[in-house]
Amino acid sequence: MRILFLILLIFFAFGPALNAADLYTFADEESANYFTNIPGEGRVKVLLPIKKTVSKPSFPSSSAMEAYEPIISSASQRYSVDPNLVRAVIKAESNFNHRAVSPKGALGLMQLMPFTAKEMSVANPFDPEENIHGGVRYLSELLQILNWNLPLALAAYNAGPGRVIGRNEIPHIEETRNYVQRVIMYYKNLNRDYK
Repeated sequence: MRILFLILLIFFAFGPALNAADLYTFADEESANYFTNIPGEGRVKVLLPIKKTVSKPSFPSSSAMEAYEPIISSASQRYSVDPNLVRAVIKAESNFNHRAVSPKGALGLMQLMPFTAKEMSVANPFDPEENIHGGVRYLSELLQILNWNLPLALAAYNAGPGRVIGRNEIPHIEETRNYVQRVIMYYKNLNRDYK
């Protein structure tokens, strides 16, 4: 037992240096426990708690964000969506870059897919006013359809409504789950800063 304690103590002391290696445990015929970094038959991966450092997200300079404030305010009022939620979605989608294009073809500040842009009457997705109004209208529609359930609406915004509506759960897509968490974190931070 002391050997096990010593091994774990060494592992935790040098944990950051060993972070990239997996740790496995196994027992011999006499039920003595051993640890190794080599996987194999009869070896079980040891899952240790990983500490994540959480830092407050940085937003673009206030002058870069200020350019969009009148549009955010107007769209938020028109479609009954909290302006901080709009800011959080824009931060997560494009980091306030109105010329952003995703690898999947999403465009502009709120990263509208071409089909969604067309549905929301957005002729030029790179025009900040059109993009924000189209994106906020779309988000508002998703919130209404999903009974104002914010995580589900964000999941639908990211993964598409067909993967969320009627299922009442966030799809098991890592990108979507991370997106929902990221937007909610930004939203909470903005609610502290923009009161």
